[in-house]
Amino acid sequence: MAEKPSFTPALGKSDLTGDYDRVIAVMTRERKWRARLLASLGPKNGETIIDLGSGTGSLAILIQQSAYGVRMIAVDPDPEVRRIAEQKAASAGADITFVTALGGDRVDSLPYGRAHKVVTSLVLHQCPMSAKQELLANAFALLAPGGTLFVADYGVQKSLLMQLLFNQVRSLDGYENTRANKDGLIPTLVSRAGFGDVTEHWTVQTPTGSITLWTGLKALK
Repeated sequence: MAEKPSFTPALGKSDLTGDYDRVIAVMTRERKWRARLLASLGPKNGETIIDLGSGTGSLAILIQQSAYGVRMIAVDPDPEVRRIAEQKAASAGADITFVTALGGDRVDSLPYGRAHKVVTSLVLHQCPMSAKQELLANAFALLAPGGTLFVADYGVQKSLLMQLLFNQVRSLDGYENTRANKDGLIPTLVSRAGFGDVTEHWTVQTPTGSITLWTGLKALK
């Protein structure tokens, strides 16, 4: 019997991984929210940016190609997803360092205390509470003082329609895993991880519920 993975696979089930890019594109209005996330992130030449839970690499590729000289590191625990991401990056000519690990894992090769920005998108709603906390704590440790965390994920669904649509995601990724998102606890968890000035920036309505961007700052020493 195959060992059960220690993470929630893309789309909730490992046999759906090959469909991930197509489903995300159609069901989350991916182009719209990723474009807004990229604009908010504002990558700059010389920055080190880490994507925790990078999936099939779509965002990491956009970031690396958006600014000359960005050092882009993509971290994800799923070897099959990494294989897809590496193929996409090679086809796009994107220079990305891939690391196979959970978002909350301490990985010695990562530049702790030196990253300018850390981003995580559509990851926290898949994680149990302990994994959410570990990922956010790891993000804080990775950032240099003055660095910024960017979280794009499902939050409070402010209309009955969005609530009903988000139930599709909850049924796949787990009602308990998604509870903190549904209850609006993501900003609180970001604050508890040590970040200050936690801010909600925008929300995009999608066929699977609304996706929100929050940021948090690691204070200067």
